[in-house]
Amino acid sequence: MCTRTVSTLARALEASGIATVALLANRSAAELVGPPRGLYCEFPLGRPLGKPLDTEFQRTVLDRAFALLGRTDGPLIEDFGVVIEDRVGEPLSCPIPPRLDPSEPAAMAEARGLRAAHDRGVTRIGTSQVGRVVDADGIPDAIRAYVEVVEGAAWDRVEYVGGDPTTLLMDIRAYYEEAALGLSEDVPAARATESWYYQKTSMGNLVRRYLEAVKDVDPPFPGTFYVVPASQTSEVLF
Repeated sequence: MCTRTVSTLARALEASGIATVALLANRSAAELVGPPRGLYCEFPLGRPLGKPLDTEFQRTVLDRAFALLGRTDGPLIEDFGVVIEDRVGEPLSCPIPPRLDPSEPAAMAEARGLRAAHDRGVTRIGTSQVGRVVDADGIPDAIRAYVEVVEGAAWDRVEYVGGDPTTLLMDIRAYYEEAALGLSEDVPAARATESWYYQKTSMGNLVRRYLEAVKDVDPPFPGTFYVVPASQTSEVLF
């Protein structure tokens, strides 16, 4: 969808007299629309310039893209030629803080223990994606709603911070992925933090159990796709 949207916008801008070149993540989707000029980069989704913190490589991508601006024989799509594997099946290896309060639900205690790592991760990247409906301070307590559903409550009878369970899950996932950056010394492989979150953490396990609890219920749960992405199995791992 993103590639088709960008390609369509490029066509609209060109019709208004503005020259464009699009960075494309999906070649077949771009071919359906036909952007005036596009550079297809076979990189993991979310990394349009390929390699985080590698300014030389990123500059090469941009130079190749801007070099297409002089072309008038479009629509055209040029291949960048370098492939970077997604590696979604390789979870990031980083330690989970010990559970300090055995009386607190595991995911809530885990999130509370990750706060210092989260702050380090935010410092490392310079910004945070947490805050759509809850800030970092509120993450541990916001998890309680999902615990209640897994324990038997109806999904539409519990109170979610912000009112939308899927939007809240985006904040929680962002909190964990930023914490992972604070626990790891190296730049992680593409989507390795995603796999770590869903496969190695108590919160990831809770989310999987939550999906099992809401996927075939009445009233229907909106947006089960946003609970666990297609790249991750719904199997409960522990």
